[in-house]
Formats: sequence, C-alpha cells, structure tokens
Amino acid sequence: MTYRKIFTDGLWHQNTGLVVLLGLCPLLAVSGTVINAIGLGLATTLTLVFSNLTVSLARGVLRPEIRIPAYVLIIASVVTVIQLSMQAWFHDLYRVLGIFIPLIVNNCAIIGRAEAFASRNRPLPAVVDGLATGLGFCIALVALGALREIVGRGTLFSQARLMFGEMGDTLQLTLIPDHPGFLVAILPPGAFIGLGLLIAGRNWLASRQAGTARHGAEPAPQGREASA
Repeated sequence: MTYRKIFTDGLWHQNTGLVVLLGLCPLLAVSGTVINAIGLGLATTLTLVFSNLTVSLARGVLRPEIRIPAYVLIIASVVTVIQLSMQAWFHDLYRVLGIFIPLIVNNCAIIGRAEAFASRNRPLPAVVDGLATGLGFCIALVALGALREIVGRGTLFSQARLMFGEMGDTLQLTLIPDHPGFLVAILPPGAFIGLGLLIAGRNWLASRQAGTARHGAEPAPQGREASA
C-alpha cells in the first residue's frame, strides 16, 4: 500500500466522520464553533499519530490475548499527556472542551486503526495512517463547526482567543452583520442536520468522481468501416 493511498483513504474514501461514522459523540457535541472543532480535531490527530506509532513499535511483543487492553493503555497514556498539556497551555480551551478530551480514549476509530493497521505495519506507515485518519476527522469537525457557526451565529472563528490568545481577536469574522441568531443550528438538532448535509455532499462528490472515472475509462466508439 502506497503512502498516497493511505492518505486518500484517511482523508476521503474512509473518512472517520463522514464515511465510517465513528467518534460521532464528540463530533456532534463539540462542533458548535470552528475553534472548538480545531482544538478537539488536533488533539485527536495527535492521539492517533502517537498511539499508532507506539502500537507499531510494540507489535512484536504484544501477545494476542492482551492486545486490546494494551491498546487502551497506550491510548489512555497519550490522551493523558495531551490533556495535561492543554490544561497547562490552552486552559480556557480545555475548560470549554471539558470531558470530551479524556473521552478521546473511547473513540472507536483510534482503537480500530491500532488493531486494523498499526499492529500489522511498520512504524512509518502507521504514523502516516494515524495522521491521515486524524486529519480526515479534523476536516469533518471543522466543516461541521463552520457550517453551524455561520448559520447559527453569522460569524467565523468566534472565541479564537481561546486558542490564539490576544491575536485571536483579529481572526474573528462577521459574515452576516446583525445576524439574529439561529438557535437550532447551535443546539444538538443542528449538529445532526449539519452532519447529514455534509455526508450527502460528500457522497454526491464521490458519485460524480466515480462517474467521471468510469466515463474516462470507457473506450471511444469506433467509426464504421467505409464501404468499398
């Protein structure tokens, strides 16, 4: 398997949030704003990269009967380091994300990639797989967060101070001036509706790509032979 295929699978063909539909609890709960989505997406990506790397390095010494508890222990250790780092350097964002940072341990996508890929491949492909899967999940989070924030608040990158400090005040964009607010988009029903729209859009693009590929692969019709 080439690195290009690993990336395209993680980002598009097997996107965790839009195709495989794993980790939906944090995806729906935290995506109220783009900043919250970026914070959780980066934390999940780092967890995938380092847990895949550790599982790949230890695959030769892990006995089959203890591999799942070992994966959970590895993932929990990585998440704990990330949680403490966020609490120290991004405390305000950490308080907003709350329980969903430690709940990364329960994300089925992380354990799934450890079992299906990292435990069967060398460290470098395992790292690339973790990075691609994490970025795919992050892209789904950010897209849903942007959709909900624009429709619900009329802004983009609101509360950027939580991640970027004082510089974040210059990043906030008001796309719809005097927006009255659309509460449904901010509440959980808006998360389900927005995710459904993103999945439908992704499936539409995938079907168009497949149709274009089939059309390009079809041989050109041959003209009739000229009669003598």
